[in-house]
Amino acid sequence: MRALAALSRFVGNTFAYWVLLYAVLAFLFPSWFIGLRILIVPLLGLVMFGMGLTLKLDDFSEVMHHPWRVALGVIAHFVIMPGMAWLLCQLFHLPPEIALGVILVGCCPSGTSSSVMTWLAKGDLALSVAISALTTLLAPLLTPALIWLLAAAWLPVSFLEMFWSILQLVILPIVLGVIAQRLLRERVQFVVDVLPLVSVISIVMIVCAVVAVSQAKIAESGLLIMAVVILHNSFGYLLGYYTGKLFKLPLAQRKSLSLEIGMQNSGLGAALASAHFSPLAAVPSALFSVWHNISGALLSTYFRKMEPEVMVAEDKPVVR
Repeated sequence: MRALAALSRFVGNTFAYWVLLYAVLAFLFPSWFIGLRILIVPLLGLVMFGMGLTLKLDDFSEVMHHPWRVALGVIAHFVIMPGMAWLLCQLFHLPPEIALGVILVGCCPSGTSSSVMTWLAKGDLALSVAISALTTLLAPLLTPALIWLLAAAWLPVSFLEMFWSILQLVILPIVLGVIAQRLLRERVQFVVDVLPLVSVISIVMIVCAVVAVSQAKIAESGLLIMAVVILHNSFGYLLGYYTGKLFKLPLAQRKSLSLEIGMQNSGLGAALASAHFSPLAAVPSALFSVWHNISGALLSTYFRKMEPEVMVAEDKPVVR
């Protein structure tokens, strides 16, 4: 059991490498992975169920202690990422299905690995978890509403169908996970210990399925989509960090905002695109999943080395 838990920690810490490795394999040998497409929705549900197993009431204590910081993170997330997605689609004159896919991933809640990156970056973990949880719980309303508002110019979007999809894909599994945790308590601890392994395998399989199904389209326009994905993710980090700076948040909170805003639940984006649009619309989410785990690991390493500013007020040092 300890060996399995240790393996789970190792795989969780090397998440980015596994996603990148298998994305390349799926591109080179799509026939190996194309059958996984039927598992996209169940796999995302499994990841969300695992998230529910780890959620506790204490995770929302930050909302009570510093509600304005959490509100700032949630509002900034649902303004910056959808807004940047729409702007990039306009600047690059993206084809309709790709544009919809970029906007779709931009309208998703915070990424499932953003809290891990925040912890590695020595950010404010409580703030990160609260923002992740609230953006996820608000996703059934805000994600389809924003997609309808921003993407309807490219392709028809059904708010109601996406609302029900997100309830089934996200909220229902999370609620079941929370109930299981409350009923079984310590008996689920072993499951929690191996959750990083389960989550990594699930996300890797989702990415492989999307890449395999869309291999020809990626070969044709993959560089353009990748450039947009990198810009989208980078501006999310940058604007998230400077939003915290604008509101004079301490360094740890600025790190949290940067990572929470820049990292998206790209698994949800891929599942929604596959269910409601086309495999091509899922490609930006798949590439985002590959890229943001690499960039998040690099940024958290950089953030970890940053020293908090020390401001002198009268005769007492104040750490920010």
